[in-house]
Amino acid sequence: MTRKPNKIEKLIAEHCPKGVKFKEVGELGHFYGGLTGKSKDDFTDGNAKFITYMNVFSNIAVDTNISSFVKIDKKNRQNKIHYGDVLFTGSSETPDECGMSSVLTTKTEEPLYLNSFCFGFRLHDTELFLPDFLKYLFRDEQVRKQIAKTASGVTRFNISKKRFVKILIPLPPLDIQKEIVKILDNFTELESELESELESELEARKNQYEYYRSEILTFEDDVEFRELGEVFNIKNGYTPSKNNLDYWTDGTVPWFRMEDIRKNGRILNDSIQHTTLKAVKNSGLFPANSIIIATTATIGEHALITVDSLANQQFTFLSKKVNCPIEIDMKFMFYYGYILCDWCKNNTNTSGFSSVDIKKFKKFKVPIPPLAEQKRIVSILDKFDALVNDISIGLPAELDARRKQYEYYRNQLLTFKEEEYVSQ
Repeated sequence: MTRKPNKIEKLIAEHCPKGVKFKEVGELGHFYGGLTGKSKDDFTDGNAKFITYMNVFSNIAVDTNISSFVKIDKKNRQNKIHYGDVLFTGSSETPDECGMSSVLTTKTEEPLYLNSFCFGFRLHDTELFLPDFLKYLFRDEQVRKQIAKTASGVTRFNISKKRFVKILIPLPPLDIQKEIVKILDNFTELESELESELESELEARKNQYEYYRSEILTFEDDVEFRELGEVFNIKNGYTPSKNNLDYWTDGTVPWFRMEDIRKNGRILNDSIQHTTLKAVKNSGLFPANSIIIATTATIGEHALITVDSLANQQFTFLSKKVNCPIEIDMKFMFYYGYILCDWCKNNTNTSGFSSVDIKKFKKFKVPIPPLAEQKRIVSILDKFDALVNDISIGLPAELDARRKQYEYYRNQLLTFKEEEYVSQ
């Protein structure tokens, strides 16, 4: 039986049977910058709303229900955001996350301004696109791949507007845009409801797991306790000079940051960024099966590193002393790291930049049950951890599958045959 064409296919056959026109972004509009000349004081008791970096990064459509204010003087020339403008983040720690977009899809009476770490794009002809279509288009996989290629850097990546203007985007007729928006809005709403239910259930399970993990890692006085400083070499990570390209070009040494934990979990065998051997200090690499724990900034976050490596200065390394006779399963110590994490959050120096009191940190006592008991606990917690965190098992897998299904469906709807050029 022959499949009947859907509504979008009918519209394409009617309006653009030979394909859809594609044009470079630079032909369609111009860029503008965010706030300039602002001091820290200007963001206290402000008189005008401004769109933050995270507002752009996290939302395909700008959230205008905000409480971020900045002082704007009438004499002060600043770019205002217009209805239909596309906003982009200017930089990120990875090229894949550069140029995340958000579109102003609602008309507002009050002026809105853009933070200095983002930039805006405004169409010359606002009749070419529906703002709600643009919110999906610039998050489409095909466009995102082009945007990622415009980013360059070493430890932080920045968008090149010279390359950005060359990005090709389709210009489907408005009737087709309307139908795509209608379908994706409905699909997004349904998907959001389903995800919310799954996330609530997953959160409940995580809370249950964390309670059980805390219970199984609570030991009585019959278990030996030792100070961290007795068992581990405790050293800070560091960032090799970003100005020395020899430290970063074609690097092979894993160099871990918080971004690695956020993207790849807490058991890590490689990093997003790498340094060269020239960047390694005389003390050498930190050995495999070390634990890193954040003792500044995002305090308490930790991971087990299974390769020889480096990490930035946010992290403190715990590497077992070679001459220490105590038997330690580092996976057990990784799980006990959650207890250590809570302790770190409650033992910080509050003056100046927040950081853990390292003298007290070295004296923190950890339990040393028999090695067989350590391994038994690891086996139990591995199974629990997989059930609530592994995206290949249970609820995390279902959540991941739904997100991939939505992305696939969105990408299919936003894939157009390019109009063939016929010479006269």
